[in-house]
Amino acid sequence: MKTPRALVPAVIGLLILGGWEWFVRSGRVDDVLVPAPTQIGEWFWSALRDGSLASATWVTMRRLMIGFLIGAAIGIPVGALCARSSLARDTIGILSLGLQTLPSVCWVPVAIIAFGQNEAAVLFVVVMGTVWAVVIAVQESVLSVQPLYLRAAMTMGSRGWHLWTRVIFPAALPGIISGLKQGWAFAWRSLMAAEIFVVILSGFGLGSLLHAGRELLRMDQVVGVMLVVVGVGLLADLIFFSPVERWLRRSRGLER
Repeated sequence: MKTPRALVPAVIGLLILGGWEWFVRSGRVDDVLVPAPTQIGEWFWSALRDGSLASATWVTMRRLMIGFLIGAAIGIPVGALCARSSLARDTIGILSLGLQTLPSVCWVPVAIIAFGQNEAAVLFVVVMGTVWAVVIAVQESVLSVQPLYLRAAMTMGSRGWHLWTRVIFPAALPGIISGLKQGWAFAWRSLMAAEIFVVILSGFGLGSLLHAGRELLRMDQVVGVMLVVVGVGLLADLIFFSPVERWLRRSRGLER
């Protein structure tokens, strides 16, 4: 009897977890450095029961959504400006390209000096991690719109706001969505860096739990928080970005 294809990844995952558990429990490695899956599961259960994991996840998601939306609201119009103005492209566009390569953690000292140990410092780091990726993506997407579309639309009398909303943005939308997806990933990384280094007594996020695990030498907590971060990132893609990308492909006849 053949194993259903859908069960193969689950079987492989169970075998890996079982081998991991046996390897740690056999004493071949220090479980302080490499926790067993059951130890990580015990931490998950404990953190869920006392509410610390749910509270930290909510605080982190709230900061992430606010910072990402602010960065996207700034990045989309600035990217469109860079695409339509050579002066803006040669100044803001080049600056955006340079700042995008700057690691997010570099913004943390700037944020602490400028805003102090508070919520604004965290949001500043998230916005700085988001906006430049969005600017570059929107700029390149608009520049990639076929000139034939623009000439045809202008021949039929389309100008100004009508040209942007009915021709340019719809044609550039796949690239803009990809840029927002990349900006979300950068915002996620930036937020983790900010929460680790910026101490905010008003709300402990996942980055704070990660830092606490390091301070307490709790590798099960560190790995557990890392798994939560990965899981939240995958859920965001499955719930929002993947459906939008599928809709775009179907609307353009690229997928049934």
